[in-house]
Amino acid sequence: MARNVPVLEIDAILDDSRTRIVVCCGSGGVGKTTTAAALGLRAAERGRAAVVLTVDPARRLAQSMGLTELDNTPRLVDGTTGEGTLHAMMLDMKRTFDEIIEAHADPERARQILTNPFYQSLSSSFSGTQEYMAMEKLGQLRRSGEWDLIIVDTPPSRSALDFLDAPERLGRFLDGRLIRVLMGPAKAGGRSAFKLLNAGFGIVAGMLTKVLGAQVLKDLQTFVSALDAVFGGFRQRADQTYRLLQAPGTAFVVVAAPERDAMREASYFVERLAEERMPLAGLVVNRVHLSPADALSAARSTAAAEDLEARGEHELTAAVLRLHAGRMQLSARERREREHFASAHPTVPLTLVPAMPVDVHDLEGLREIGGLLAAP
Repeated sequence: MARNVPVLEIDAILDDSRTRIVVCCGSGGVGKTTTAAALGLRAAERGRAAVVLTVDPARRLAQSMGLTELDNTPRLVDGTTGEGTLHAMMLDMKRTFDEIIEAHADPERARQILTNPFYQSLSSSFSGTQEYMAMEKLGQLRRSGEWDLIIVDTPPSRSALDFLDAPERLGRFLDGRLIRVLMGPAKAGGRSAFKLLNAGFGIVAGMLTKVLGAQVLKDLQTFVSALDAVFGGFRQRADQTYRLLQAPGTAFVVVAAPERDAMREASYFVERLAEERMPLAGLVVNRVHLSPADALSAARSTAAAEDLEARGEHELTAAVLRLHAGRMQLSARERREREHFASAHPTVPLTLVPAMPVDVHDLEGLREIGGLLAAP
């Protein structure tokens, strides 16, 4: 790494008691889940009460932590050393949605909503539901006060930052014209207003019935009638969590592989976080290919291999030299990508994690990754 590039000091972030939330974001397939788990383990073994929340559907996190499964309830990870503790969980967006309904409605109203077909579709497939529920769960974990460090592993690709848009998207849905029309009769203040709204609604309902069908419209009306009672606090809580993400106690860590597309995505994340005034800690460049024999350049290695092949000598040595040349060419490409990012974002701290010979599948592997993340 170039000398003028600031270094991401991982341990300084994890050891700072003011750091309460670490958000790992980045494109898919760059080792973001492993990075989040390794940060959680390192924080726990350095004395923090940490919990890792993953919204990635992959099961790698559970396997690497020795858990048979992850669900919507934080589970204690055994095998950590030190005075801290580590819990892990996987976001179940529908279960989180159901918990909100159960907490903010009387039992009968909750039953009506939970069995409503429109709600069942909304809670499992509506655009943005996963990101919004991630905001809800993060807020719940923070309000519980049970953990002093929460590490969030976000979904892959650019949707990783969609949770920043969740409050606005939900607001647009709740304030939409169709929702206002469907809620109008229930909100009417006076009798004449009620009659007027009902008359207008009758015209709209007739058109909607033709398009949606009578049963679908009825399900939709039943669902919408509960919006004020149950969903009134959604936007407020999401806004509170959004402000929490902007607070000094939060640190965003962008994870990328040293490849052109992944580094381009990393630039997008860095720029978007700056626009939203989110506190960026730095960039982790994962799976970097390094070599202890980097003094032997690709050109010299190739020339030596060609010389041996021309003389018909030491075929195995020539093959090894060519492998080394390929490794050096890959390393040079990766270095250029890092330098390109650093030139565009000279103030963003970086740290490099070398490529591992095998996949990480246990706590010892996560512990090793954590050490590499914290290495100078």
